[in-house]
Amino acid sequence: MPRTDTCCSLAPYFDVAEGKLDEFKALGKTFVELTMTEPGCLFYAFSFSGQTAHCREGYDDAAALLAHLANVDAPLQEALKIARLVRLEVHGPAAELDKLRGPLAGLDPQWFELVPGGIRR
Repeated sequence: MPRTDTCCSLAPYFDVAEGKLDEFKALGKTFVELTMTEPGCLFYAFSFSGQTAHCREGYDDAAALLAHLANVDAPLQEALKIARLVRLEVHGPAAELDKLRGPLAGLDPQWFELVPGGIRR
């Protein structure tokens, strides 16, 4: 019997200011070091295309995602001084998304509701 999928993922995209890409990448290392301490993190990494940075991240559930945001708040505030959040996607099952709508409302994310019936290993 398949287990219930509670996984939530974030997909933030940042437009990094000209001349600040190396500084942003250095902050990325700080994000990764902090995130490595989080038991609810399934995956976490940065990727880049020109001046656009993307963070690929997934969590056990909404609670783990919110714990992550609290954990990385300080470097996130530093990153937002040299980059602009241009898009934020939040993916997950409806019940988990409902737990995130209030706390993430100020970030104006685009919500993607998981269709039941997939697989989770």
